[in-house]
Amino acid sequence: MLKLALFLTVIIGFSSCTKAEVDDTPWVEIFDGKTLDGWSIIGGKATYAVENNSIVGRTVRNTPNTFLRSDKMYGDFILELDYKVDSTMNSGIQIRSNSFPNYRNGRVHGYQIEIDPSERAWSAGIYDESRRGWLNPLTDNPEAQKAFKQNDWNHYRIEAIGDTIKTWINEIPAAYLIDDKTASGFIGLQVHSIHEDKAEGTEIIWKNVKILTDSLQKYSKKSPLKPIITKNQLTIDEAKSGWKLLWDGTSTKGWRGAKLDKFPENGWEITDGILTVLPSGGAESAAGGDIVTDDLYGNFELKVDFKLTPGANSGIKYYVDTNINKGAGSSIGLEYQILDDDLHPDAKLGNHDGSRTVSSLYDLIQADVNKPIHPIGEWNTAYIISKDNHVEHWLNGVKVLEYERGSDDFLKLVSESKYVKWPKFGLLEKGQILLQDHGDRVSFKNIKIKSN
Repeated sequence: MLKLALFLTVIIGFSSCTKAEVDDTPWVEIFDGKTLDGWSIIGGKATYAVENNSIVGRTVRNTPNTFLRSDKMYGDFILELDYKVDSTMNSGIQIRSNSFPNYRNGRVHGYQIEIDPSERAWSAGIYDESRRGWLNPLTDNPEAQKAFKQNDWNHYRIEAIGDTIKTWINEIPAAYLIDDKTASGFIGLQVHSIHEDKAEGTEIIWKNVKILTDSLQKYSKKSPLKPIITKNQLTIDEAKSGWKLLWDGTSTKGWRGAKLDKFPENGWEITDGILTVLPSGGAESAAGGDIVTDDLYGNFELKVDFKLTPGANSGIKYYVDTNINKGAGSSIGLEYQILDDDLHPDAKLGNHDGSRTVSSLYDLIQADVNKPIHPIGEWNTAYIISKDNHVEHWLNGVKVLEYERGSDDFLKLVSESKYVKWPKFGLLEKGQILLQDHGDRVSFKNIKIKSN
């Protein structure tokens, strides 16, 4: 009887453990194990095939990075998969990624969950492919670095919910990122480009690719890691290349009113790392007024994330001298226009057709009509480069116009505009950066500058 009782106890215990390990998550398989239905190859000419219920990617020389992308787009999800990679290869899993014709000729860009068999061992770290570079390396996570299994199957869990991305490698927490650059896109399996000294046909293999898109909070796992927050912070690559924060995300340090000796007491607010000019009826610089940097800039690169409300108008001015035009209205300078092109009447005005539309050089040069503008209420990124009088305006990673300050063409445009009354308009060697109060609610964040 004693032996029987012990036997039953073991059986019951084993049964309980087996039941506890059952995964009741309602996963959806996005690779059927037999075909590549629902997937497409883009970017390069590496090959993909289905073998032994797995996707096998093989390298090819003289071709850029290649991606097997899901035809379906995904926003919030939990993704799990297994992979095996050759020890000489670098690869990754793209999430919330995109390919647009006007962005670097269709180049795939977006978040990449790294596959890194090198000594660096940053597998499951988060890289921003063809955009900002490393966002969440594993420099300070030795446990995750040790978790990668060389020449063996590895398991990834990737959670992308709202602005939060978390990863695990072989059940070990790896990365924890808070970033809202891209809300949705495809999933992609990368075969990296190879150098001439590398052998063709080197393999990376994926299997058990499954996803969850419903009831995510129920199945989400907590991570013990401290999150990396990118809002109003420099990325690793930005810090290395000399970028600086032009606004710290919390205070008014480094800024003042364009016609004041301090920051405006009203008309602007700072909330949750966002700088917002408050609505006051649409008049130009009639409430809190424009704000400008304390410092002057000559050659520079400037990045600003901005968000419009319906019908809103604002601008980013550069080479500003606040001693010019001390009367009513805005301070004078070259302007990167910020505008709701659909609802604001200024989009149809201006001395030159379209020269008051978003990302245009206000009243002088129209931005490319095929510019990639995000919908009202979503964040856009303005990027201005000025070097040795050559100036470029970019919007969401795409160059939309360029010109030469002081050239005959530039001077002719100025002579035909409302700026003709201001001597040497746009020709300052150095000037301030300005964010405009045009009486409409417009928000800014991630204001960064690199001066030369």
